[in-house]
Amino acid sequence: MNEHGKQIRLPKKAEKVKNKTPAPVQITAEQLLREAKERELETVPPPPKVRITDPEELAEYHRKKRKEFEDNIRKNKMQLANWIKYAKWEESVGELQRSRSIFERGLDIDHRNITVWLQYAEMEMRNKQINHARNIWDRAVSILPRATQFWLKFTYMEELVGNVPGARQVFERWMEWEPDEQAWNTFINFEMRYKEIDRARNIYQRFLHVHGHDFRNWVRYARFEERNGSIDNARAVFEQMLEFFGEDGMNEQMLVAFAHFEERQKEFERARIIYQYGLDHIPKEKSVELFKSLTVHEKKFGERLRIESVILSKRKVQYEEQIKENPFHYDVWFDYTRLLISEGQERVEVEDCFERAIANVPPYMEKRYWRRYIWLWVYYAIYEEMDANDPERCREVWTACLDIIPHRQFTFAFIWLMFAQFELRQLNLTGARKILGVAIGKCPKKKLFREYIEIELKLREFD
Repeated sequence: MNEHGKQIRLPKKAEKVKNKTPAPVQITAEQLLREAKERELETVPPPPKVRITDPEELAEYHRKKRKEFEDNIRKNKMQLANWIKYAKWEESVGELQRSRSIFERGLDIDHRNITVWLQYAEMEMRNKQINHARNIWDRAVSILPRATQFWLKFTYMEELVGNVPGARQVFERWMEWEPDEQAWNTFINFEMRYKEIDRARNIYQRFLHVHGHDFRNWVRYARFEERNGSIDNARAVFEQMLEFFGEDGMNEQMLVAFAHFEERQKEFERARIIYQYGLDHIPKEKSVELFKSLTVHEKKFGERLRIESVILSKRKVQYEEQIKENPFHYDVWFDYTRLLISEGQERVEVEDCFERAIANVPPYMEKRYWRRYIWLWVYYAIYEEMDANDPERCREVWTACLDIIPHRQFTFAFIWLMFAQFELRQLNLTGARKILGVAIGKCPKKKLFREYIEIELKLREFD
């Protein structure tokens, strides 16, 4: 400063700091924050409390608040939260007419805003203005008929004030729009609260015309009839369900539900028929739960033979699944055929299983891959001879077995010998000699010569 007290500006060159070495004491941001906290520089004192003592001051306070709300609305009319805050404030000071006016202005901005309608109607309900609230709900559902909240709160209000016919009328208006399943179930529960079973039944029937594509709705209807003692009606509902979906749309869940219903009515034979019908018409891979339920049913109510039959069916399904995964798993085929034979199944079924098994010819021309496969043919031939008592069919099996073996790569001497021994058991000596002769020509093994000689010695043929 000069002698007159004026500040003298230094030249720019003089303002530059020449000593750029760091100061001996460094000040960090943490130190600044700590010091500010210690001095409580960040604390803002609360605004002074305003005490209103006369009507003029209250009116002035209201005028200022309204001006603030109006300014906020003027800045952004589309921010409907400001309209709602404004209307709620008017409600809090007892100005219901002003609050209604603000809500109406908000609806003029966006008449499809669900929140505004809800807040508007709830404001009327809080102040017990039922007719006003009814008019608002009526307008809301007319403009937005797909807004589930409006219908639910509308019916709740009518029921709350004891206007049951009015609530029913609102529900009927709602159902004309064919809403989702929740709406129909709400209507049914409403009628059941007042023990109107016939009305609820009628609603269920209309419900299924709209949402009958889901079998669970049919099951709910049937259980409704069962709970109210209408067993015949419940059974008729299940039958209509099966007829509606047909064989193409049928699944195991609906049949299990039907069968469980019959079990609860002690109609065990009916339940068994339903289970069997499902097993006959639904693919095995989609009827696992059906098998389980049938097994439990037979264990509870069935006879020993029926239980064994169900267990057999279950094991057959398991084998079929394993075969589907790997048709060259010959041990599974052995177990499968043994199961069918031991359980005394029909010959046609056993032969079909054998034919399916031997159709899986090993893909590699190496003897080690064929050893297990060839024994399927042996088992097949023994079954035809010993169990089926059909020598001709057995001979065909042995012949087909020899035809399928690639004799130029390898052969199996024991197959020729077992075929020849079969012919001897049938007293066909010529056929046995012919088989052994062909075997020696195609497979001149010592074992074949030795066995052929032993056979001739036993027959006392020394030529």
